Amino acid sequence: MISRAHKVLLGLLLLACVAMAAMLIRLRNRAQDRLQEQATSAPAMEASVAVPPTEVTLYVPNDLDDSLVAVHENLALPGNQSVEAQELLTSLVAAFRVPGSTHPIKVANGVNEVYLMPVPQAAGQTGNPGQLAVVDLSAALAAAQPSGIEPETLTLLSMMATLHANMPAITEVHFVVDGQPRATLAGHADLTRTYLASEANPMPNPETAEGAQ
Repeated sequence: MISRAHKVLLGLLLLACVAMAAMLIRLRNRAQDRLQEQATSAPAMEASVAVPPTEVTLYVPNDLDDSLVAVHENLALPGNQSVEAQELLTSLVAAFRVPGSTHPIKVANGVNEVYLMPVPQAAGQTGNPGQLAVVDLSAALAAAQPSGIEPETLTLLSMMATLHANMPAITEVHFVVDGQPRATLAGHADLTRTYLASEANPMPNPETAEGAQ
């Protein structure tokens, strides 16, 4: 026969189980409400931090006269400078593959990444020498690049000019392919050296020059 004390103890245990179950259900409901609130507020938060478009200048090569033509576009550039540099070059390569392109290169992804670092200073050098951009080109772009000193050089110059025009702190540019050093882009343009961004001075557009006279 169960004693009175045992009955009281069992009753207390049963009550504790019921209370624990109720608490767990309440906590679960609170967690679900929080998840739903986060899911509802996420789009609003994303919209609030949306980056407004900025006008940028892309220097698109013209194979007919070996010039670089300034093309203005609006891009939403993030705050990260390396990502901004990659976005600029990705948009530039996209201009290579549009119908009627003056520098046709049919490649979907031409730039893997862009790494920015301070230009190494010599002993005793003063001042700010700027940034070095290491542009990691894709092997697909190198394979699709028409071979020849002029078209290969124009591809490199267009990237250098685009970076320097929109990010003046970039003073030097070095190119690799799929993260590895490479002798040339497609048999001619030298990839073993580091270029000064100032070497990519675009040739004036003849129409613009005539209008200025």
